[in-house]
Amino acid sequence: MGRISWLRLKNIDWLTFSAIFFLVVISLGVIYGISINPVDPDSLIFSKQLAFATIGLLIFFVMSNINYRVWMTYSKIIYIASAALLLYVLYFGLTIRGTTGWISLGFISFQPVEFAKVGLIIFLAKYFSDYGRQFFLWRHIIISGLGTVLLMVLVLLQPDLGSAIVLFGTWLLMLLIVGISRKQIAILIISIIVMSLMSWFFVLAPYQKDRIVTFINPQSDALGVGYNVRQSIIAVGSGQLLGRGFGLGSQSQLKFLPEAETDFIFAVLGEEFGLIGIVILLSIFFMLMIRLLATATRTTDNFAAFFTLGLASLFIVHSFINIGMNVGIAPVAGIPLPFISAGGSSLISFFIAFGIASNIMVDTRSR
Repeated sequence: MGRISWLRLKNIDWLTFSAIFFLVVISLGVIYGISINPVDPDSLIFSKQLAFATIGLLIFFVMSNINYRVWMTYSKIIYIASAALLLYVLYFGLTIRGTTGWISLGFISFQPVEFAKVGLIIFLAKYFSDYGRQFFLWRHIIISGLGTVLLMVLVLLQPDLGSAIVLFGTWLLMLLIVGISRKQIAILIISIIVMSLMSWFFVLAPYQKDRIVTFINPQSDALGVGYNVRQSIIAVGSGQLLGRGFGLGSQSQLKFLPEAETDFIFAVLGEEFGLIGIVILLSIFFMLMIRLLATATRTTDNFAAFFTLGLASLFIVHSFINIGMNVGIAPVAGIPLPFISAGGSSLISFFIAFGIASNIMVDTRSR
């Protein structure tokens, strides 16, 4: 029995696990500091995130011990299940803050879109591994794009613009990595511009347009959508080099900063731990990116390479949008910061994805 347990532990990439574990510790620390604020203390947020983190770590161990080729075999089923859940939530899901994006299981609810992001990576990794050398043919770009757009449409109907952008951005980055021609890139850019204009007039809800307008001109709604961004920028700037100290951030503790534990948790981190805290966080993010990209270049398995590249793309898009909206260089899109923001669905989905990547990393080293 001891030998079996040891073999299972050997199937885990411990450097990746250690980086993720440290991110979770940072997250729990920041969320705990928010939960004990004097204005409206709420320990339930911290307790729930601690429970999700514990479950996520266990899931990471399980996924690390499952041969990643299983996900390649069932990639189509996983994609269909992802689309089915996104369709189901439109008719039977919970509506929270204007978005019908949660499925209730009675004692708990979850967001299917977070798991659909991982499902899309698996689907694209399988498709790209089969036809990656033929992407000079437009049909493969179109087929992979249609697979992405179907999920995007279902997500936009919730409506959840931020997650739709993440899905699209992940597909686009993977396309660029495959190495499509300059002509194809130019045509894609023109198509994106046309679709963006059509979305503005026929798809985007008024509040989504307001967020984009406010991003371009923050003063256009200084007391509405622009207020959130202004408070976030103030929080990040007030942290300076060393920060105000744990639990001592005035913007978050006095409730000036909305959605402090989710959308704007990066601002809380910057306010309480300063530039030093931000550099530590970004360094860990960068290390995880390097691990994924290094694995993609070393593995001889095409699916493994494209999955790790896809996960790197997802991680980059998620992080850029969240951090960008915290510092005023991206519209507020309601995208969580991986492993840091409160919320079980996003946390568990990233644990699943990195658990699969961990198995790939160990398999790559053993070859």
